[in-house]
Amino acid sequence: MDNLLDNLTESVFLGKLISSVLLVIALTIVWRLAAASIRRVSWSTHESQRRWLVMARNVAVITGVFLLVVVWADQLRTLALSVVAFAAAIILSTKELLMCFTGGVLRSSAGMFHLGDRIEVKKLRGDVIDLTVLTTTILEIGPEQLSHQQTGRAVVLPNSIFLSEAVINESFTEDYVLHTTVLPLARKDDWARAERHLLQAANEVCEEFIEAARKHLVRLGRRQGLDVPSVEPRVTLLFPKPDEIDLLVRFPVPARRKGRIEQALLRRYLALEDAASVQPDADISQAAGLQAEATPSDSPLS
Repeated sequence: MDNLLDNLTESVFLGKLISSVLLVIALTIVWRLAAASIRRVSWSTHESQRRWLVMARNVAVITGVFLLVVVWADQLRTLALSVVAFAAAIILSTKELLMCFTGGVLRSSAGMFHLGDRIEVKKLRGDVIDLTVLTTTILEIGPEQLSHQQTGRAVVLPNSIFLSEAVINESFTEDYVLHTTVLPLARKDDWARAERHLLQAANEVCEEFIEAARKHLVRLGRRQGLDVPSVEPRVTLLFPKPDEIDLLVRFPVPARRKGRIEQALLRRYLALEDAASVQPDADISQAAGLQAEATPSDSPLS
């Protein structure tokens, strides 16, 4: 029975092969006869004759392809199923690679970040040092979210992460950024004095580049169509707990010097606090003037 089935299969295959060859020969003869007839006709222009020759050839080709598909329909159906199964197996086995490639395309087309930007993805922060089709490499910043020191470790992120996770770009404003830091106090502490000293320290430390930061953000706002927040240092009160007060200070810094400027500000604040503990009445008038500057007019995005 097996031999009989094999013989029948071979006979069917051989018959279809002979039919296909005869079909191609017949269509070739028909096309040549049609082309000869077209050439014998007197045409007004050579362009018309060429158009009819091309049309006759295309009709012969399309007819031949259609008839061959009809003849080999069963075999083509089997082949299509095999191709689909093979493609599905390839997709399943290379799913992660395809997702990484797609994530790389999304990253590049959306302009999420560039080399040198500081980003955060799934609580991983770092400076971007390498971009490839499948991965993104960052130089880790840590160990905590508020730290600005490099840990010396490189983190390789698969680009597929950008398809499902939010990306925070801390370098969106490029050369200058508005940085914030928190000073925790107890409710019984002299928070008003601490606020004055923190604002004074921020103004002193940032004085050299406040104007440059303002011009940069104005230029960026015009280019991006954004409202520009004020760049002057300011202090905001927060109450994380009933017996605690957090002083949130915002100030402009060069994007590459956030950590150093923050440390300089905190050290200057501690120096002012130490000086005030020795001479508590010193610089009262100056502190009052700084307090008046603590509430500058600001844009809606400030």
